[in-house]
Amino acid sequence: MTSTPAVIVYPPTADGGRRVRVGGHFVGIAYGLVDIAAFLQEAGLQDWDEMDVVRSPLIEWRGGGPDAWEH
Repeated sequence: MTSTPAVIVYPPTADGGRRVRVGGHFVGIAYGLVDIAAFLQEAGLQDWDEMDVVRSPLIEWRGGGPDAWEH
């Protein structure tokens, strides 16, 4: 069984970026779903794309869901 890392996407900042943590480590600032998918691909989830990001119950969205990119 493959373990999927916990993912937390923090609220948008003034510039619209959202901090992203994967498996307890800060991996970067996302400015859209493509960025989050790229972070997850780098973390070992190579098959993930933007739709996986939107639909996944494994991602904890803080301060708004996948459509919230403005402060």
